[in-house]
Amino acid sequence: MADDTYTPPEVWQPTESGGAFAGINRPTAGARFEAELPVGEHPFQLYSLGTPNGVKVTIMFEELLEAGFTDAEYDAWLINIGEGDQFGSGFTALNPNGKIPALQDRSGDTPFRVFEGGAILIHLAEKFDYLLPKTNPARAETLSWLSWQIGTAPFIGGGFGHFYEYAPEKYRYAIDRYSMETKRIFSVADNQLAKTRFLAGDELTIADLAAYPWLGNLMHGAYSGSDKFLSLHENENVERWVKEIDARPAAIRGRLVNTKAMPERHSVADFDAVEDRSLFDPVRKRADV
Repeated sequence: MADDTYTPPEVWQPTESGGAFAGINRPTAGARFEAELPVGEHPFQLYSLGTPNGVKVTIMFEELLEAGFTDAEYDAWLINIGEGDQFGSGFTALNPNGKIPALQDRSGDTPFRVFEGGAILIHLAEKFDYLLPKTNPARAETLSWLSWQIGTAPFIGGGFGHFYEYAPEKYRYAIDRYSMETKRIFSVADNQLAKTRFLAGDELTIADLAAYPWLGNLMHGAYSGSDKFLSLHENENVERWVKEIDARPAAIRGRLVNTKAMPERHSVADFDAVEDRSLFDPVRKRADV
């Protein structure tokens, strides 16, 4: 047993833990300061960041627009979670959990909030009758894979990603624990994609939009080369699926929203202002921007 083995006290008390997010993490929820959110002219106001949880929603919006749903126009405002923007009173009024993404639907007479990525995907899919089958078993299959993604993301991001990339020190037990689970998650997807073109069948659904930003980012080397560390090339079916979605115009655009390359999105013209045009290449070459 290592000399620095931790013996939990009878009652836990918060302490400075170090690491990338130590300065903003607290054991309590709620607003920390007053800050109104900006509001644009479009029916949907999205407050987010270009992380996997945020990208699943921006790709959904871009898929809707690509399919001709002009009423799906949206403004995407940057919430810098590293700076603590998510703890402003305006944002926590939209999402009491203080996490991106959060959406305000202003398309009707009474604006209302929708928070958490899975809920936003379902809301938009039902509103526009797109990428979510109406009847079973296809609907049940889609919602099952969507729920699978929601349940697995914390193991990839808060587990593997945190201890492999962001923790103040490398802890072998934690890295081994979450490496094993992340590889198992990829194996689940790979087994399914050996049988179907997309996760829920042979048609793209919101289940793919939810899972793709996470699995795709790791497949492209997120967390300082996790693709090599985890031997993700072994998952040939996931790799095929990732490359297919990589090349979709809506996925290309959605990956750029609320990133350094394009901090805000208010119209299709914003994509024309992105300086690095290689980001629009249908063959994706990096995990993020």
